[in-house]
Amino acid sequence: MKSSLLALCLCVAGFATGCATSSHGVQKSALGVTRPADAVLAELDVPGPVELETVTSCDWVAGRGGLLNLDHPAAKAAHLEDGDEPVQVFFHALRHPTKGMYIVDTGVETALRDAPDRAALGGIVANAMHLEKMTVLAPLGEWLAKQPQPLSGVFLTHLHPDHISGMADAPAGTPVYTGPGEAGLRAFRNLVVQGATDRALEGKPALSEWNYTADPKGLFDGAVDIFGDGSVWALWVPGHTPGSTAYLVRSTKGPVLLLGDASHTRWGWEHDVEPGTFTEDGPRSVESFKKLRAFVAAHPQVEVRFGHQH
Repeated sequence: MKSSLLALCLCVAGFATGCATSSHGVQKSALGVTRPADAVLAELDVPGPVELETVTSCDWVAGRGGLLNLDHPAAKAAHLEDGDEPVQVFFHALRHPTKGMYIVDTGVETALRDAPDRAALGGIVANAMHLEKMTVLAPLGEWLAKQPQPLSGVFLTHLHPDHISGMADAPAGTPVYTGPGEAGLRAFRNLVVQGATDRALEGKPALSEWNYTADPKGLFDGAVDIFGDGSVWALWVPGHTPGSTAYLVRSTKGPVLLLGDASHTRWGWEHDVEPGTFTEDGPRSVESFKKLRAFVAAHPQVEVRFGHQH
């Protein structure tokens, strides 16, 4: 009787507080060196060693009100209204001359095109994402099969389904890196989403969380020099999710900033309009958005790549 009551109480508590994004294990990352955020400036003007390729994994649509704050004065002045906004789902391949090939985010899984009923993101999650509006162009598994070198790891901007929807195509055992607090974020929707997230991460080691510490000068909330050579930086930009991370890549063609969903759209970035209702913490998202825009304004040589648009 007592055990039944305990189970009922735990169940009620879960529905009252939501549940975590994922039950997958987490650990502190052994990769990367924590540095002051302004250390990214030391060699920003010097071309780096990393070959960077952005792959459009699929064309899609998403709700404009989720992508953009439609209550922002600039959005109102432009008479923007909610509705379908054309977007893409990307992954970015980083080829380091000595560390190997990594990807930032994962595009979409091959099964989403070839066998949707077997895809990790199925059922209610697939319906909510309106996969019928998705045109798959380059699923991750198909792309990986053509590469001459193996995948060394996955760097995630965050754990939302559209950023891990190709994860099942990453080989079992592939290390996966996220910002702190991603897997543990509690929300009501995770009562549905958690299962799909866990399926996408199945066979992977515990999520390795970047070892951010509070940045003394506040350029960003924290920074990690991933390979210790200043070529790729993880930048903590919380708000969209607790561990949201942008990646600064010193590519062979110059510095590139991969924003993730700190800014989904080109219009939002260019008109200083932060993301909308898809974001967990609006005020903190605005802070991170403004830090990123200020950084690029001060260093216009940095190329920006948005979360879901070219």
